[in-house]
Amino acid sequence: MAREFGCRAFGSVEQMLTTHSEIRGASVATPTIHHLEIARALMSAGVDVLIEKPLAASLAEADELLRIASTRKCIAQVGHLERFNPAVRTTIPLITKPMFFEVHRLSVFTPRSLDVDVVLDLMIHDLDIVLSFANSPVKEVRAVGLPILSGKADIANVRLEFESGCIANFTASRVSTERVRKLRFFQPNQYLSIDYGRQEVLVFTVGADGAAKGDPTVNPQIKVARPAVTSEEPLHAELKSFLHSVRDRSTPIVPLEDGRRALAVAIEIMEAIREHGKKVGLFNLSKTKA
Repeated sequence: MAREFGCRAFGSVEQMLTTHSEIRGASVATPTIHHLEIARALMSAGVDVLIEKPLAASLAEADELLRIASTRKCIAQVGHLERFNPAVRTTIPLITKPMFFEVHRLSVFTPRSLDVDVVLDLMIHDLDIVLSFANSPVKEVRAVGLPILSGKADIANVRLEFESGCIANFTASRVSTERVRKLRFFQPNQYLSIDYGRQEVLVFTVGADGAAKGDPTVNPQIKVARPAVTSEEPLHAELKSFLHSVRDRSTPIVPLEDGRRALAVAIEIMEAIREHGKKVGLFNLSKTKA
């Protein structure tokens, strides 16, 4: 791999840091259970880090990462990729008061990321987006999940209620026959639809003066708009953003606090799935320490 890409390979993080003390930033893309160990070694050496989602295997580990980053004054970003999706970025200025979300993230089965269940593997992307859009504490969690092809939940359905009164429904599956990555939400007089994969946004506005030209609608009182989206590979945008923060010592778009927030809700969801499974006699997933 090193020969193919014209770079150097090392046997360990310690070896890399010993022979390349000039390293300023690193991406931690290991299995989740190793995030704390590796990010600790990097930040202790003064290296800024981009840590893949989920941030850590537990809230205690997430808190330790936060402590180290603060003590060492390191730039630390979480890899919640969809934050950098152009469709999401285009939607942010359009948000007023979201009251209902419907989210679907379906994927075909692959033998990767089986160290975590579908909530931490796939749904956490959408949890992060909805938490940032709703901007309100979670009041109640209801969830059901099932193991299909692995020993952990491979499909899950979740309902969150926020203090604001907003409701969010999530469906995530890694055993689907198709790929679907869509988020839809309603706010006063508007319905917005985001297609992550196509990087498209549709906005339906009630009470507008006629429909947008070229966009048919069944009701002349509903305006259909398709905001312009500048296409960009989210991973490329994420890495650019991280490097910008490293160079300018600026706060990342997705700081560790946001990663911890999404992890906390994900852990609460997994506990709700376990409790539901026990109640109906389906299965008993191994407990994740919080």
